[in-house]
Amino acid sequence: MPWALAWERAKPKEKSVTLWDAIILGIVQGLTEFLPISSSAHVRIIGEFLPGLGDPGATFTAITQIGTEIAVLIYFWPDIAAIIGGWFKSLGRAQIDSDTKQRARLGWLIIVGTLPIVIVGYTAQDLIRNTFRSLWLVATVLIVFGLVLYIADRLGRQEKTLSTLSVGHGLSYGIAQTLALIPGVSRSGATIAMGRSLGYTREQALRFSFLLAIPAVLGSGLYELRTAIVEPASAGGAELLPTAVATVIAFGVGYAVIAWLMKFIKTGSFLPFVIYRVGLGLALFALLGAGVISA
Repeated sequence: MPWALAWERAKPKEKSVTLWDAIILGIVQGLTEFLPISSSAHVRIIGEFLPGLGDPGATFTAITQIGTEIAVLIYFWPDIAAIIGGWFKSLGRAQIDSDTKQRARLGWLIIVGTLPIVIVGYTAQDLIRNTFRSLWLVATVLIVFGLVLYIADRLGRQEKTLSTLSVGHGLSYGIAQTLALIPGVSRSGATIAMGRSLGYTREQALRFSFLLAIPAVLGSGLYELRTAIVEPASAGGAELLPTAVATVIAFGVGYAVIAWLMKFIKTGSFLPFVIYRVGLGLALFALLGAGVISA
């Protein structure tokens, strides 16, 4: 059909990533993954300025996020091990101590919070790979969700900890996380904004944001890695060597960013990130309007 052919031609073409591209994009991924400014948006935008590249593609982006999530696993391993241990201990046991019960409960809430993004991510693949990657949309959500983060952080109470996290709140976090499927929203930005609006402290909202992202990001990255290995023709140009280089670099840079951010958030606010998001969104609109880059 003519309209179907036109749509196919209109889809963004994902080109191969070179080793030089991979080094730059790996640094960008590591620097921006955990800040509430959207790593996928930055990888998408920077790709437009790398000669002959354009959109690195959803597959490349998802695989490189494995590196940053491994950084999360290592940094938060004591918490993660305690949650996993508590969850398994709670299975089939009628009596467990209060600490184990709390850890098991947090494990269940992470599972509950992961369900929305699994469902949406599986059913909306065409939107994720094509429509959502339009730079017009990226610019819009950078600004809109930057303002959402500002309002939530400004008005949110700072009193709740993860010990009071309910099933409803866990699901709300999960729904917010699904918005990160749109580059520019930011996984951490959306979940932190939700946590702050629900009354959690900045540090606690950020901590659960990190923990909640682990199954979703690793699941998505490993799925795309399998696609790149088993079905390379459908992997959107995500060649394995450059992608591996970017992933390793993203891990090292990402670990350093986590350490810095966990210290910064104890005394700082999210306002600098909000200002940056709005400025980047406006700059992106200007570049698109002037025809400097293609949407």
